[in-house]
Amino acid sequence: MPERARPPDDISPLDFFTSWIPATVAQDDERRRRLGETEAALVFVLWDLEAEGSAYTLEIAAGSVRGFAGRVDEPDLEIEVDERTWRALNRGEISAPEALLQRRLRLKGNLILALKLHVILG
Repeated sequence: MPERARPPDDISPLDFFTSWIPATVAQDDERRRRLGETEAALVFVLWDLEAEGSAYTLEIAAGSVRGFAGRVDEPDLEIEVDERTWRALNRGEISAPEALLQRRLRLKGNLILALKLHVILG
């Protein structure tokens, strides 16, 4: 598998979830194939020490991803992470398992779905 696409370092969370991820998945036949029949709603909550978290939802269906600001009432998986860690994950400086072990990333919901995150996010 080729090296994963990396978003611009200064991308806003809104652009990342609503534009960059959906476009990246749409342009990657292998990623869409690997998503297969997965249907799920993932809510990402980004927080920092100075402000409340912001929520973004990725809806996966029919091999595509749609993103929007806000959250669905009953997500299949909720991912909580601070913005600094989120950016480090995007840059490839830390892996999701490392962030989880360091308690910089929290998961709630379908943990089997969490294993598929690399297919969606790269």
